[in-house]
Amino acid sequence: MLLRRLDGVLGELRDLTLGGLSDADVVRLLDATTSASGRLTSIQCRTAADADRRRLGDSMGARHTHQWWAVRSGLTRAEANRLTRLGVALAREQHAPTASALAGGGLRVDQARVIVDAVDALPKHVDRDVRSKAEAVLLDHARQHDAKALKVLGKRILDVVAPEVGESHEEVVLEAEEARAFTDAELTLTDDGEGRCRGTFVVPSHVAKMLRRHLLALANPARHTEADLKDKNCDEDGAWKPLRRRLGEAFIEYVERYPVDATPQTAGVNATVVVTMTLEQLLGDSATAVLDDGTRISAGQARRWACEAGIIPAVLGSTSVPLDLGRTRRLHTKAQRIALGIRDGGCTARGCETTASGCHAHHDDPWSRGGPTDLTNGRLLCPRHHRLAHSSRYVTTIHADNTLTFVMRT
Repeated sequence: MLLRRLDGVLGELRDLTLGGLSDADVVRLLDATTSASGRLTSIQCRTAADADRRRLGDSMGARHTHQWWAVRSGLTRAEANRLTRLGVALAREQHAPTASALAGGGLRVDQARVIVDAVDALPKHVDRDVRSKAEAVLLDHARQHDAKALKVLGKRILDVVAPEVGESHEEVVLEAEEARAFTDAELTLTDDGEGRCRGTFVVPSHVAKMLRRHLLALANPARHTEADLKDKNCDEDGAWKPLRRRLGEAFIEYVERYPVDATPQTAGVNATVVVTMTLEQLLGDSATAVLDDGTRISAGQARRWACEAGIIPAVLGSTSVPLDLGRTRRLHTKAQRIALGIRDGGCTARGCETTASGCHAHHDDPWSRGGPTDLTNGRLLCPRHHRLAHSSRYVTTIHADNTLTFVMRT
């Protein structure tokens, strides 16, 4: 009977025409359905916990109740497991206040999960009264804080309810988190065979914060021209590239410009990518080169890498005998970079406003063709114009005022 009534109410709400509601009615409906969603999930968790107590999953030979429920409901096993575990936790007397708040609509599901986890994570020697006080304080904070903020508060709840044990407990928790983060560190890179590589990684939080800070500095709009910032794939005229795109481009620059003398050594040699190409390929406009793992890249990319990145060009003669395995001084020194910044002021491409801090040091007479690494042969170019300078699709002209212009070949 109750389920039929519930189905009828939900059907009426589904058929409700929102266009005829006032702004105030829309707000009330959104608030009411948000609260109702938590209340329904509370019943769902309770029911799942009871199904677990009755071992209903045994009917199909499931090892765990959440596996049985996932098959019946279409939920993922992970989500069914989370809801079942929450239901089992809320069924305990200790968490009765949280269960009541969720069932009453005053608490969101994620908030309830955070409170339960925070209280259950307290040290075993913390007595029941302190646990109850901690749960009450977190329930009070839940009125003003979402689950993410509540999780931060939950980690230090002992500082509020039991300061005498809070500090030592926090130290133990942080040390355990740090040890787990280091142990779980991993990186996966997969090449799709079409010139792109996708990857995932798990690193300690402080390392991710450092990496993000570095990439945000490289992606800073102040380092780029308006043309660089515009998203050419976006229909909206003048729209900037989304932050994830700019961070991706910053990551490319971060890797390509990593100092070669800072890379670790294996068998006495720095971890360096070797580009193999014939002399004709190096000098030609339309050619390819080969990396030491067999990957093929354009000659223009190879020339740009040889100018700026941690790359050694292995130039071969007609008999495949190495003609040049790189010279000892390829990248401009710090002093030379400072001098170039004072002289050029920024990107020397005509019309570009990128400041010196956002530029690469470029060789007018390419280093890959024997050009020296000195001030006379050097100039500052922003990443975009540096790519154009090494592209066979463009003709580069150096003017008397030391600026460059680019014209696409026809």
